[in-house]
Amino acid sequence: MDLAIIAGGKGTRLGLKDTPKPMVEVGGKPLLEHQVNLAKRYAIKNIYMLSGHLSEVIVDYFGDGKKIGVNIIHIVEKSPLGTAGAVKQLESRLDERFMVFYGDVFLDIDLKSFMDFDMKTNSIADIIVHPNDHPHDSDLVDSNDENIVTAFYSKPHDENQYYRNLVNAAVYILSPDIFEYIPQDKPSDFGKDIFPLVLQSDKVIRAYKTAEYIKDIGTIERLKKVSKDMISGKVKRFSKRYKRPAIFIDRDGTLVEEVDLLHRVEDLELLSFSASAIKKINNSAYLSFLITNQPVVARNLCDTSVIAQIHNKLETLLGREGAYLNDIYFCPHHPESGYPCENPDFKIDCNCRKPKTGMISKAVKEYNVDVESSWVIGDRTTDIQTGKNAGMKTILVRTGNAGQDRKFEVSPDYIFDNIEDSVDFILSKKQAVS
Repeated sequence: MDLAIIAGGKGTRLGLKDTPKPMVEVGGKPLLEHQVNLAKRYAIKNIYMLSGHLSEVIVDYFGDGKKIGVNIIHIVEKSPLGTAGAVKQLESRLDERFMVFYGDVFLDIDLKSFMDFDMKTNSIADIIVHPNDHPHDSDLVDSNDENIVTAFYSKPHDENQYYRNLVNAAVYILSPDIFEYIPQDKPSDFGKDIFPLVLQSDKVIRAYKTAEYIKDIGTIERLKKVSKDMISGKVKRFSKRYKRPAIFIDRDGTLVEEVDLLHRVEDLELLSFSASAIKKINNSAYLSFLITNQPVVARNLCDTSVIAQIHNKLETLLGREGAYLNDIYFCPHHPESGYPCENPDFKIDCNCRKPKTGMISKAVKEYNVDVESSWVIGDRTTDIQTGKNAGMKTILVRTGNAGQDRKFEVSPDYIFDNIEDSVDFILSKKQAVS
């Protein structure tokens, strides 16, 4: 598979004058060199370097790539063409699926896993998505349960809307069919122009979600953070090549205010300490997952689309505080019958309803979770039993139900007042700190 790197950024917010943005130094090397080395690690040999602003700096540094062990072909645009317009220049050169990087993104990801995902699809585009700590300043994506992209939301976002924290990571695998949607010699952008246009057709775009290290170098603060994360080893540890511990968190009464059978968006409110707790997890080696039973669907109080909207609000509120969940899993089922107007489609004895471990098992598979080093935090004995069933350590919090459901005769490993105290305890262990 060939790779196209869009390397035309100016780096205005970084204060760059004589250096194009993709050549900003990170860990003693230009950002572009890190991308080239990543491609080389996964046997990508042919790299098209699409540059514009100060292109001579890039051309002089890399040459034909032979010294690095790759083959670099330089394409210099005469005037700014945008991300899609730049790639359009390769139409006559590419007749098979190819990968795209944006040159201002630092990443260390398992490209083989992404390429394996792509091999199982018949899409016009597969794009990498992930949550981040600044969704308000990012281009966002939405997708369904089958990982089919349903919408693109370019920044700036409507402050009166709630959005899923699912960021376009600017890493794609594209079919040559994409060229049909890109105008010739006219500036256009994938996220703002081309992908939304594709969604209007019968073509499919799929989302590949990852918790690996991906950060755009858009500001001096983000550049400093990436450099710090490289030195600490955080960048490497976040790769899917390695197992990571996780903290699985209950929703109602643990992360948000307890509301009986919550089924309205307006009723969801974060507990005051929740965003701080999640942010601490984000800054650690741990992944953060929400696992929640939502029998309101089976009882027909609402459908799954409303649950999605509720979780969009949750993610938006966390994002405003610079925090994010790596993923959200919910069970819409309830095995018991007899409720008025119940939805029979969801009246099943599933494997995902807590205390069963289906939601946890799915996260373990999708994110390569280290089970033995992971935790479950919740306010009910159901949560504690779930953790025990999964072979994880458990914490009961005194918020919400505070263990008064008494459904299971089970004791937590620890008890704390709230989720933040619980997270502080977990992260106080030396091996947990990133």
